[in-house]
Amino acid sequence: MVEKLKLLRCEHGISQREVAEAVGVSQQSINKYENHTVEPDIATLIALADYFHTSVDYLIGHTENDRVIEPVSPGDLNEEESLLISQWRRLNEKQRESLRMVIANYMDRK
Repeated sequence: MVEKLKLLRCEHGISQREVAEAVGVSQQSINKYENHTVEPDIATLIALADYFHTSVDYLIGHTENDRVIEPVSPGDLNEEESLLISQWRRLNEKQRESLRMVIANYMDRK
């Protein structure tokens, strides 16, 4: 279930023991999570996500976005972002699909 735990731990150069101490479980639990023999409870998943500054969705393989997903309200947008959303809302579905394809093309070039 915690598909990305070992990947994150290795990328950060952190031992199972260090992760265990940080989130309040045993080193054996971390080993079991990584080897898919035991699934952590929700509180532990949240603690792991917080520790690695990621989301529970990323940890469990539901998304490839490894950044924390933060809620956005209109006041959080800068002027350019607000303008883009305003323009997006005036497009028809065919125009929106064209833009989705352009964005996907750019994202594939990373």
